[in-house]
Amino acid sequence: MIALVGLTTFEIELAVIALVIVIGIIAIAVSGIKIVGQYERGLVESWGAYDKTVGPGLKFIVPIKQKIYRVNMREQVIDVPPQEIITEDNVVVNVDAIVYYQIMDPKRAIYEIEDFEMAIVKLAQTTLRNVVGEMTLDTCLTSREKINNDLRKILDEATDKWGTKVNRIEVQRIDPPKDIQEAMHKQKTAEQERRQARLQATGRKEAAEQDKEATILVAEGRSQSIFLVAEAEAKAIKLVSESANLYFKANAQINKRLDVIRDTFANQTKIIVPANSDVLNVLGLEGGQILPIKKTEGETPAQ
Repeated sequence: MIALVGLTTFEIELAVIALVIVIGIIAIAVSGIKIVGQYERGLVESWGAYDKTVGPGLKFIVPIKQKIYRVNMREQVIDVPPQEIITEDNVVVNVDAIVYYQIMDPKRAIYEIEDFEMAIVKLAQTTLRNVVGEMTLDTCLTSREKINNDLRKILDEATDKWGTKVNRIEVQRIDPPKDIQEAMHKQKTAEQERRQARLQATGRKEAAEQDKEATILVAEGRSQSIFLVAEAEAKAIKLVSESANLYFKANAQINKRLDVIRDTFANQTKIIVPANSDVLNVLGLEGGQILPIKKTEGETPAQ
């Protein structure tokens, strides 16, 4: 204000205008400074026409003439809202999904489609209706991986012209009506009960077979034991029989001698018996006094 003292009104107005112009120029110059993030790409337009694509970092554009659009190059997620779909067996199910996509060509992603996210949601819903509508309810519930792969393939081909890539699709829920859910639950419970009964029957059968095998093994063991005992007894009887035969054979010989002695005594025949003869044992004369008989000349002992 001190510098303006002594200036005319016109000069002051000129100074203010010059200051405003300088500030405006500085503001416009600053507006030409742009920062592109590491995960972004910048599309530069000159007078509304595509000029170039720039990478991350500090960028300078010509204000008013040029504009820059930042494009996110990271993988992004779009939630596909639930929708009712009629399956091949005329069951209405609620299905929703999540789409994971990534922009590969920022130029085509900006200029080939106006609203990419809305477009991919509508395309995903349409594709879901086509894929799920060709399946039965049981197939839908057990083939989520196939549904995911089919959806990803179809969406990836359809969005290729938009410069994007669909990495994967995950079907979150496939919900049939409540009455069908209750019926499926009852069926599942019945199947589990049947499976449990089958397992119990199999276990009882195996246990019975094991008991039967054990009984057979015990019987075979007893039979073998009886056989071994009988064989041992037969051998013992054989040994006893052989011993008895030998014993009675010797006694029979002695008895035969006694018969001869008896007949001889009956005829008052003199018999000379050796001192160590077995007949003495039988007669009880062993150890007794036995008188020797003198043999006269010309006399032969009695036979």
